[in-house]
Amino acid sequence: MKRISYVLMVASVALAPLAFTTGCAVTQGRETAGAYAQDKEIATKIKAKLYKDPIVKGTQVEVNVLNGEVQLSGFVDNAEAKARAEQIAGATEHVRAVHNNLLLPTGR
Repeated sequence: MKRISYVLMVASVALAPLAFTTGCAVTQGRETAGAYAQDKEIATKIKAKLYKDPIVKGTQVEVNVLNGEVQLSGFVDNAEAKARAEQIAGATEHVRAVHNNLLLPTGR
C-alpha cells in the first residue's frame, strides 16, 4: 500500500508543472517570451486608459492580447462606450488589430 501511495505521489509531482503551464501561449508555441511580455504591456496600457476614460467603465471591459491583436470583451452601457473602448485600444502603441466583442445591454 505504501508503494502505491509513493508511486502516485511521485507521478503527481512530476505532472504538476505540465498541468500549470498548458494554458500559456508561450509554452504552446503560439508566441515568444518577448511577445508575451509586450502583449502584457499593451494590455496594461489599454486597461489604464480605459479606467481613466469618462465614457468607458474600465471595470466592465476585459482586455486580452496575443501577438499584438487585442480582444475586448465584457459589457458596456451604450454604443458610445463600445466605440470609445475600440478607439482607445486601436490608438495604443504596438496594437496590430482590435476585435471588439463588447456587448450592449438588451431590453432597456
